[in-house]
Amino acid sequence: MGEAVAGQPGVGRVLVVIPTYNEADNVADVVARVRRAAPAVDVLVADDNSPDGTGALAEAMAGTDAQVHVLHRPGKEGLGAAYLAGFGWARQRGYDAVVEMDADGSHAPEDLPALLAAARDADVVIGSRWVGGARVVNWPWRRLVLSRCGNLYARMALGMPVSDATGGFRVYRLSALRAMRLESVCSQGYSFQVELSRLAHRAGVRIVEVPITFVERERGASKMSPLIVAEALWRITTWGLRDRRPGRLRRGHDRWP
Repeated sequence: MGEAVAGQPGVGRVLVVIPTYNEADNVADVVARVRRAAPAVDVLVADDNSPDGTGALAEAMAGTDAQVHVLHRPGKEGLGAAYLAGFGWARQRGYDAVVEMDADGSHAPEDLPALLAAARDADVVIGSRWVGGARVVNWPWRRLVLSRCGNLYARMALGMPVSDATGGFRVYRLSALRAMRLESVCSQGYSFQVELSRLAHRAGVRIVEVPITFVERERGASKMSPLIVAEALWRITTWGLRDRRPGRLRRGHDRWP
């Protein structure tokens, strides 16, 4: 408990936010690995009322570990909304940094210490699949091409020096999230990570990328769909055109409680 109170050296109190929807096969293993890899961090499972009992499994873990928490949400509202709710939960409780991590095991918790070490000197750390030293395991070639091409398009359209703008394994300092004007966020799914990359770049915060090992899920069903990809392409194109007009950044509803 003393280590948890002290927080992560050079970073402070850290909350790992893990959104879930029907991840009963994976959530216990992922949370346990996070707790072993980074004992000083807290974990928040943000569950969208999973019909497979994921929320109940998370509650059972929280009942035996004071550093595991559960945010029960009313229904499936998308990845972006779940993360924004998790960020708000962290802000209200005085955390210094938050981590985004998938529940399906594709993000290796064993890579988390490297991301947290990089966060000592950065505002945003992206666990990247497309920098030197990274590995992608068991992805079909179609997914490899989609990710490579999608990230190249995002980098060119938005002018961001980020190799993996779609990657979802990240560390954000709360100060960076405040600077990023999250009230403007409007996207879900695949494009949510691109939008936050864009906001971080426009806010002028320091972004670094750390190589990770990304592994295709072994259990459960992927949430990726053609509609999610189409949304991402449409939004990236729209943002790219908008960003060419100086001083323009559309504001939306405040979705960061």
